[in-house]
Amino acid sequence: MEDNKVVLLDWWASPFAMRVKVALAEKGIKYESKEQNLFNKSQELIEANPVHKKIPVLIHDGKSICESLVILQYIDEVWHDKSPLLPSDPYQRSQARFWADYVEKNLYITGRRVWTGKGEDQEVAKKELIELLKTMEGELGDKHFFGGDTIGFLDVVLVPFTSWFYTYETWGNFSIEAECPKLIEWAKRCLEKESVANSLPHPHKIYEYSFELKKKLGIE
Repeated sequence: MEDNKVVLLDWWASPFAMRVKVALAEKGIKYESKEQNLFNKSQELIEANPVHKKIPVLIHDGKSICESLVILQYIDEVWHDKSPLLPSDPYQRSQARFWADYVEKNLYITGRRVWTGKGEDQEVAKKELIELLKTMEGELGDKHFFGGDTIGFLDVVLVPFTSWFYTYETWGNFSIEAECPKLIEWAKRCLEKESVANSLPHPHKIYEYSFELKKKLGIE
């Protein structure tokens, strides 16, 4: 199986695409990144993901795999001999998937409500976001990573959102570190790894992008 037949339909600011980049980097898989215009979707993206028409899409040997959590599991199964992401124990694997699903269903939507919201709506979203992150901090406990001593599936799922933390904090006028210091320590440990540092954009770049995105979405 040749690594050079891996293509990622990508968007630099998407935490979902960042997950795939971290996983590929952890495994040492070379790939071609094709940046997509999310406001003017390419024929390639529409054909690769006809159901959702969203990034990320991993194209491996001409076959498309869609949805970031599915892609992560695919990567882990195909390149299982390199830095496994999911634990071998079925119970631990189920827990990693449970928490990944929790992040998936809540964090993006709540974070978006913080940086696009105003007034009472924003205040409610901030409280919900802090509770969510405190829940994740509780799950982390005293471990170095959610995966234990090494980065695992849940770390890869959650860490891309840390590049959006500055945007949430600045628009929402609050501090995640003040509320969840252990989670921020975890994020810093993750960023010490090249696979993470090279896959996540600078938080200030994301913040600048949020202005542009608000204009495009008609939110002032």
